[in-house]
Amino acid sequence: MKYSFCLISLALNSIALGQFDPQSREMNKPVSPFRIAGNLYYVGAIEVSSFLITTPKGHILLDGGFAETAPQIERNIAQLGFKIEDVKILLNSHAHLDHAGGLAELKSKSGAKMIASAGDAELLRNGGHGDFRFGDTLIFPPVAVDQIIHDGESIELGGQKLTAWLTPGHTKGNTTWTTQISDSGKTYNVVFAGSPTALDYQLVGKESYPGIAADFEKTFAVLKKLPCDIFLSDHGTFFWFSEKRDRLARGENPNPFIDPNGYKRFVAHFEKEFHDKLEAQKKAAASAAAPPE
Repeated sequence: MKYSFCLISLALNSIALGQFDPQSREMNKPVSPFRIAGNLYYVGAIEVSSFLITTPKGHILLDGGFAETAPQIERNIAQLGFKIEDVKILLNSHAHLDHAGGLAELKSKSGAKMIASAGDAELLRNGGHGDFRFGDTLIFPPVAVDQIIHDGESIELGGQKLTAWLTPGHTKGNTTWTTQISDSGKTYNVVFAGSPTALDYQLVGKESYPGIAADFEKTFAVLKKLPCDIFLSDHGTFFWFSEKRDRLARGENPNPFIDPNGYKRFVAHFEKEFHDKLEAQKKAAASAAAPPE
């Protein structure tokens, strides 16, 4: 299967022109919410993901999609029989407008605590202004960050613990979240993989930001070590969302979202893509530096 990293890159660049273009509208196409497993639900759009984890003490919401996705997420939560006011914690995979754009509205409607990494907190508070690649072009409603979470730290609500693993590169504070979900008497390791795509970043010489190549190397080392049963991510295409949703709706057993091999393929694919880009840039730099014959 092919990943939609090209579509995502094109959409980010076209959004930079200041319009909610056809590609991003397609990414934001509504889908009906559903239970993935146990107390874990999908409440996002077709390509920009959002996940709800419910507990007796309130709920945790991961990612807010575009600003235009927030009303969809609110309706999806209500359609499942839950209340936006019961969301107590908001989390983010990374501070790009297709994942952070709806956070301000969701925080306002819920009153939830916004928790994010130090690397992305400034970008969230600035509404996307000052992005190392996109400058001030991919802006979104700014959202106040109430708590900084560090690498390997956990948050807990109603007996549900989520751990933050910093997987930087795509953004400086890109975060992969992990938790465990119980379903039908079994416990599953869940990975919400932060985006590992290098887009058109400069990885050699004058890097897009100092240390970006080393950050990507760290990211893949972390991702490869995480135990994974249920594989999820911030873009639907990354984890074959539509296909798995349809299979789940048909009653397929075992649950198609239980996909440890798919997770390994995902990590391997983007690690190879990163190294291919890195080697190509190294060769280009060496060729440019070579004296004329």
